[in-house]
Amino acid sequence: MKKLESKEQFDQAKKEKSIFLFSADWCPDCRFLDPFMPEMEQTFSEFNFYYVDRDQHIEIAQEMDIFGIPSFVAYRENEETGRYVGKERKTPEQVTAFLETV
Repeated sequence: MKKLESKEQFDQAKKEKSIFLFSADWCPDCRFLDPFMPEMEQTFSEFNFYYVDRDQHIEIAQEMDIFGIPSFVAYRENEETGRYVGKERKTPEQVTAFLETV
């Protein structure tokens, strides 16, 4: 998973087929995703996955109305195609179901 470094990178990535994972190092529900996300990236390899540290990119999180983490937002050709936003822990099955719809 690529780590988002800048707003410019975010704007460019939205033009691709991308999944943004809004997260933070201190978030236990976010860390719950760590063991199974590499497999998700392989299964859904048509997407570019980006890790967005909510604390480092608070302006992007606010712009995107991300108030709970972990949250996923999908983009294709600069259009949002789906979001799975909330502060609850997400299971592999829930993440898979979301990725299958975007």
